[in-house]
Amino acid sequence: MSKIIGQALVVIAVLALVHAAFSTYEHLSTLKALSRPTGSLPGSIILEALISLGLFIPGIALSSDSLEDVTYRGELAKRSIDDQDAKMAFMIPSKRGKAIFGDQQ
Repeated sequence: MSKIIGQALVVIAVLALVHAAFSTYEHLSTLKALSRPTGSLPGSIILEALISLGLFIPGIALSSDSLEDVTYRGELAKRSIDDQDAKMAFMIPSKRGKAIFGDQQ
């Protein structure tokens, strides 16, 4: 149930943010038409953008899945010992240099 509420909050927040963006564009177009390009945004547009942010954050938190264990111990529980020790043998090539190339001094 909370997932549906979270998705609804996200949709409402996105629509409110799109409306705030359109209102900003309309306001700036009006200022440009009146030859007054400098001016701040009305408080209602800023408030609408902040409200959409305030709805978006809990909406995403409610609509997301449960968190998984991301610790090293949790990762080791999913793997076998063979997967852990399957490192490349060429991590330190200086140990094998003498066997491959001989003593080149």
